[in-house]
Amino acid sequence: MSTTIISPITQNVIDEAYSYSTFNSIVEKLFEREEVTDQNNTESNLNYTKLNLQRTSRWDKRGKILPEVEAIVQGIERPQNWLVITEGWCGDSAQILPFINKMAELNPLVELKVILRNEYPEIMDAFLTDGISRSIPKVIVLDTETLEVLGDWGPRPEETQKTYLAEKVNPEIGGKEAAKNLHIWYAKDKGITSQLEFAEILK
Repeated sequence: MSTTIISPITQNVIDEAYSYSTFNSIVEKLFEREEVTDQNNTESNLNYTKLNLQRTSRWDKRGKILPEVEAIVQGIERPQNWLVITEGWCGDSAQILPFINKMAELNPLVELKVILRNEYPEIMDAFLTDGISRSIPKVIVLDTETLEVLGDWGPRPEETQKTYLAEKVNPEIGGKEAAKNLHIWYAKDKGITSQLEFAEILK
């Protein structure tokens, strides 16, 4: 899928971006010092980070890639970078990024890189959700040689996003319960919807 986004992503950004394992290691080491990736070290962000480390570990061990998604990824014939914008406290990222990483590992032409949202505001602002929201995670698919943006996806599967936003503003549900319902859905879905939606961009 092509896009008309004018990208501020340079080779220097790619070179400085973290690998998946390095990103997770940074999040873990910061948490041990009671810190989070953007240094907004509130109790809630520390709690989110703790949960995310558990979720990431669980999906790294148990997550499975669908055969039809595996075939799409293995069919990629030109080198690609998948650049993820996120933060360590982002709950959606911990539910999605392990599957994106597993997909990237299926093809040696694909390299997954991670940048922190608050360190690259100019990139985040080029990939806003609905043109207004700095929602994360965002996965940007780039041609490795030209850095052309081939597509982007996130922060959640489309229908899941609609449900979450509707519940969040519903006075009978509210943000806290909406977030709880969201993560229950992620646990039941096991990454299937995220895989399928992201794979559509790769076709």
